[in-house]
Amino acid sequence: MSTAVLFPGQGSQTPEMRDTVAAVAPDLLEQVIAVVGSDPFTQVDDGTAFAQPAIFCASLAGWRSLDAGEREAASFFAGHSLGELGALVAAGCLSERDGLELVALRGRLMQEAGESAGAGGMVAVLGRDAAAQAPQLAADHGLAVANDNSPQQVVLSGAREALPDAVTAAEALGLRAMILPVTGAFHSPMMESAIPEFRAALERVEVSPGRGTVVSAVTAEPFDDVRRRLLEALTRPVRWREVMLALHGLGADRFLEVGPGRVLVGLAKRTVRDVELVSA
Repeated sequence: MSTAVLFPGQGSQTPEMRDTVAAVAPDLLEQVIAVVGSDPFTQVDDGTAFAQPAIFCASLAGWRSLDAGEREAASFFAGHSLGELGALVAAGCLSERDGLELVALRGRLMQEAGESAGAGGMVAVLGRDAAAQAPQLAADHGLAVANDNSPQQVVLSGAREALPDAVTAAEALGLRAMILPVTGAFHSPMMESAIPEFRAALERVEVSPGRGTVVSAVTAEPFDDVRRRLLEALTRPVRWREVMLALHGLGADRFLEVGPGRVLVGLAKRTVRDVELVSA
């Protein structure tokens, strides 16, 4: 079987993930505290500045915990939002230290962008044909599709004042919708203030060819330009449903989620058929 290793994004945190990192990757725990300036695991609910590096470390601890044969057998890699950095590190395209510094900076910049833009938010749209109806729903309310997660789950992003009307419209279409408890309109043009500093940081890191195939959540195709796609990911949607279909089309018939939670396995179950789904 051909295995695709999946790295989760924000919202996948679990209470025990710090203990996992301390047991499996104590060096990584020490590094992330130094890079962030405090222990992000104790502040994971205080915003992306802490949640993103914490989840990144927990995901890499999950990757490290696989036996050597499992790691060597991995043919494909993909990550949801911040998970792309974990996927690129696991594939050898980025060093672990560069990935850690980038994800800590990314989390801080996204939190600051949300706070400076103000009045941004996100709404989850759920139900049959949600992915088919979400683009028009977003256009009608001046929102952006932020996460196309599965045929039945899409997240819209934009001005908070537009969200209640979007919820009402979604419900009129027979969908369920809920405003999410986040501090910004992530993966939308409201994140543009994060671009200059993140671009400068990306230019300083070394990018290597790595091994296997890493699929970008921006293009739903294998990474062509790592720096460009990571930068675009700040303001463009996470095309996760298409990533799952692309991986399957490339030959992946086993999907292995590493890191905290089981969010990605659940999304894959709703998107691709006749595959093996595993959580490490």
